[in-house]
Amino acid sequence: MHLVQDENGNLLPHGHGHSHGEGHSHSHEGCGGTACKEGCGQECGHGPEGDKMAALLDYMLKHNEHHAAELDQLAGKLSQSGKEAAAEQIRRAVDEYQKGNLYLKLALDLAKEN
Repeated sequence: MHLVQDENGNLLPHGHGHSHGEGHSHSHEGCGGTACKEGCGQECGHGPEGDKMAALLDYMLKHNEHHAAELDQLAGKLSQSGKEAAAEQIRRAVDEYQKGNLYLKLALDLAKEN
């Protein structure tokens, strides 16, 4: 996963599709929005379009949490097989996933606000 930031370091929504090679793929097209004024009629987080974006973000957060759990299990297996250095690198990656998931949770909470 990559993050896109504006000139002030704020996270920006972006669209892309990808496959994880496990038989599932998904697209993130349309997950961006525009700044909103009440009743502007644009994709902005209010109304049905905003509900769709919040639902997509909720799905993506849960998807990331699932991958982090899978990676943590892999680290445990590597550690048990004597590959502690590799396991440690995966644990560090999981820590980063969890940090990213905190940002996604915050974004989801903000997207659900009225």
